[in-house]
Amino acid sequence: MPIKREMLVRRDDLTQIAINETIAPECAAGEVLLAIEAFAVTANNVTYAVVGEQVGYWNFFPAPESWGIVPVWGYARVIASGVPDIAIGERVYGYLPMASHVIVQPGKISAGLFRDMAAHRQPMSAVYNQYRRLAADPAHDAAREDMRMLFEPLFLTSFLIEDTLRRAGWHGADSVVLTSASSKTALGTAYVCRANSPAVRRIGLTGAANVAFVERTGLYDYVVAYDALGTLDAAGGVVVIDFAGNMALLRALYAGLSGRLAQCLRVGVTHHDDRGAGEALPGPKPVWFFAPDAATALIGEIGQDGFNTGVAAQWRGFVDTAGGLVRVEHQSGMDALQRVWRAQVAGHAKPETGFIVRM
Repeated sequence: MPIKREMLVRRDDLTQIAINETIAPECAAGEVLLAIEAFAVTANNVTYAVVGEQVGYWNFFPAPESWGIVPVWGYARVIASGVPDIAIGERVYGYLPMASHVIVQPGKISAGLFRDMAAHRQPMSAVYNQYRRLAADPAHDAAREDMRMLFEPLFLTSFLIEDTLRRAGWHGADSVVLTSASSKTALGTAYVCRANSPAVRRIGLTGAANVAFVERTGLYDYVVAYDALGTLDAAGGVVVIDFAGNMALLRALYAGLSGRLAQCLRVGVTHHDDRGAGEALPGPKPVWFFAPDAATALIGEIGQDGFNTGVAAQWRGFVDTAGGLVRVEHQSGMDALQRVWRAQVAGHAKPETGFIVRM
């Protein structure tokens, strides 16, 4: 059997890393052993770790006490199968650990996907437990595998944010302010807002070093650096979509938009070191946006086919745009994974670079 390598991080200190090496487990009846080929590492994965206890992300891939295995999105290949309907050599796309191998227990098998039915994964949303079977996956494009790993899971969140706000009439707001505007989920959200809610003015907030990049995307009507919040020009009602998770920034926005803030959605924690202590803010209480719940509600309303069609229509245009914004950097092995992870945790990764780690 091959050697299984997995990267563990301390749940209370994401910079502390350990590499665990064991013999990959043998595949029992009803199980499939996946060899992980590649996955993306983005600020979104840091969010998974930061809110891992709160949302349950640590539960997908069990680890020793006080340690966690960070989930990622990527591709894997079947190297052993105890399931007659799944052949050795088949490739899949889905939610994976930062590791070289993983055992799954396929169920609800169809031509295009299966679901991991392992007991410990069932309390979590089915969105995270599905594996797309590439041979019959209509979304698969061999030429765009990197873009799918980097952007597709984030873009689904972007699609759902805009849909939720549009169905709520944007709470009467005229403008939307997106923090961490250079982040991939913010870029996707700005794209969908431009396409589906063009009357709502899109304002991007970002660090001074990223202003030029964010402006170059063409996805925002107006870009403001964090250190120039005094110049923020947002007439009428305003919705804030917070991808940064920086409490000091939120306090400043609440003060500057006093009386005009219609809604505040919290989505990410790219500024995870400045989360604050959860103190009350003088206005609408920030609401955490959980994409799987929004997806379940929308699918219940328009059906799975309608949902897939709606997402695909926006995704095709966005991936063309994203391909011109991001330079993909490929890394290989556990040493490289540690370097990339630490850069993401420290916030040192440049927004125009997308990291793909191959196992």
